[in-house]
Amino acid sequence: MRQLEHVRETFSRGEVWSFMQPRPSSLELDVTHGTILYLEDVSVSFDGFKAINNLNLYIDAGELRCIIGPNGAGKTTMMDIITGKTRPDSGSVYFGQLINLLKLSEAEISQAGIGRKFQKPTVFEHHTVFENLELAMDGDKRVWPTLFAKLTGEQIDQIEEALEIIGLSEHLGKSAGSLSHGQKQWLEIGMLLMQNPHLLLIDEPVAGMTHQEMDRTAELLTSLAGKHSVVVVEHDMDFVRSIARKVTVLHQGSVLAEGSMDEVQNDQRVVEVYLGE
Repeated sequence: MRQLEHVRETFSRGEVWSFMQPRPSSLELDVTHGTILYLEDVSVSFDGFKAINNLNLYIDAGELRCIIGPNGAGKTTMMDIITGKTRPDSGSVYFGQLINLLKLSEAEISQAGIGRKFQKPTVFEHHTVFENLELAMDGDKRVWPTLFAKLTGEQIDQIEEALEIIGLSEHLGKSAGSLSHGQKQWLEIGMLLMQNPHLLLIDEPVAGMTHQEMDRTAELLTSLAGKHSVVVVEHDMDFVRSIARKVTVLHQGSVLAEGSMDEVQNDQRVVEVYLGE
């Protein structure tokens, strides 16, 4: 932790810069009913193909949900709708009881507390691990505030906590480009955590990982549940079994089955359309 001590000393001399802006009060999350995400009767078509077909999906606050399904089942489109990249033809999408995601831009949805990690890690490879986390910190990214805002002790604590969670405390001074594939994936998850998200959408986190990295990723995602709601889309069934608490199976844009991994595995419909492939 010597490097963090050095960062704290640098901070005390005013040499570390960052940016911070509170989340707008208009986007305060209400989960008094226990559900953080509602998708109801959602449909969207592309050139006549119905990618999402009357989809109903509910995610509880603090839960870890795995989403599986064959290629073309609508998993990516579903996440595109939640994050504002794709607008559905019909249906409703709410974040908590009050936030209508269909009325928000992609940036506003991120600001409301939804973070998304794509399959391929997108880190700033020429910056250090610490700098990546700092750059990702929740705040005002305009030029003027960026130039004249300093990291507070609380913000350094937040970076330190993220480093411990993702297991990269000993690598904070390394360039992100020098990390292994698995470490880059963890760094990107850490960058999402710096945004203080309520809901994390994680797309195929273990693709290309070693077995050791997969085990560490399972520990990481499991540790996030409770404080955050986590939705994991994954094809690797061994990995899903290692983390699954509740599994949703998508097929042709709708929910085919939902329940524990054992229940899903023993569902004949699931075996026919997916697990039996």
